[in-house]
Amino acid sequence: MLLEQVTKVVRRYEEIEMQMLDPNVLADHKKLTELAQERSEVQELVDTYRKYQQVNEEIEGAEELLELEDDKEMLELAKTEVDNLEERKERLENRMRRLLIPRDRRDDKNVFIEIRAGAGGDEAAIFAADLLRMYIRYAENKGFKTQIMDENFIGVGGYKEVIVAVKGQGAFSRFKYESGVHRVQRVPATESQGRIHTSTATVAVMPEVNDVEITIDQNDLDITATFSSGPGGQHMQKNATAARVVHKPSGIAVKVQSERSLTQNKNLAIAIIQARLQEAAEAEQHAEVAAERKSQVGSGDRSEKIRTYNYPQSRVTDHRINYSSYNLAAVMDGDLEEFVEQLTIADEAERLAAAGL
Repeated sequence: MLLEQVTKVVRRYEEIEMQMLDPNVLADHKKLTELAQERSEVQELVDTYRKYQQVNEEIEGAEELLELEDDKEMLELAKTEVDNLEERKERLENRMRRLLIPRDRRDDKNVFIEIRAGAGGDEAAIFAADLLRMYIRYAENKGFKTQIMDENFIGVGGYKEVIVAVKGQGAFSRFKYESGVHRVQRVPATESQGRIHTSTATVAVMPEVNDVEITIDQNDLDITATFSSGPGGQHMQKNATAARVVHKPSGIAVKVQSERSLTQNKNLAIAIIQARLQEAAEAEQHAEVAAERKSQVGSGDRSEKIRTYNYPQSRVTDHRINYSSYNLAAVMDGDLEEFVEQLTIADEAERLAAAGL
């Protein structure tokens, strides 16, 4: 099954290489670019398969030596060589399995992260601010750039809603598992009795889309200019002219106030609307295939409770994979990599099982 699928990919790779030598294709820049992109996407799998073939040949040679050799010392060396080669062969097979999983083409994209306070009043708004800080710290640790696009700040030091853009190669791949309901259990700063409260915040992670993927008719937009508000701090241009854009067919409304120019804010607001429309379309697609693949990791459902942050126990638990860390302070300070890696592994395992690999 595995080798059958891999050889199909290898044959397609060889076809592409032949096509790219065709003078007609060489003269067609668009076609040549498409073929080069397709070849690039399977290059690593083809290289791994060729290494696999080489290891198989080496195993055959070592096994022939075992049949012909009488010297005990040489036999031991040959057996050790076969064992080492078999281990390498297994690693290459596992690598090919992972590479056969269709790559998420959104992984390299920039993202918009929308955080909304849920149940819990002021404490939920403060928790939303904590999540924002966690994501900004994590993004900065990964070398990404962040920019707050809009915020609805309240006096207790929290947000009813905040949207942050994260820009950099691979941003979506690092944040795509964060969509859902996050729950916090702790004693609020305003709690005089020392009682533990439970509050929630909802996170939606949306990859940036281009005009080709989602086209918006300008006649469907209602654009209003206002002035920015909120504390902003180092993240916000306080005197920026804000743009509020409403997409009339869907009712989606977005305000952006991060730039000094109305035009820039308008364009960013439209980009967020495009991302939300794309998210809605993908959610609909996911619902259609949910019966076939019960994905617990990568569903991106914003109504799904995904993680609990328990302060008394210094514990963070991801409910999708039943994985816990007892270093809550580090997680809230942006050390999310442990969870991202575990979720990526679980998602890969699900997709391998779904593909029968």
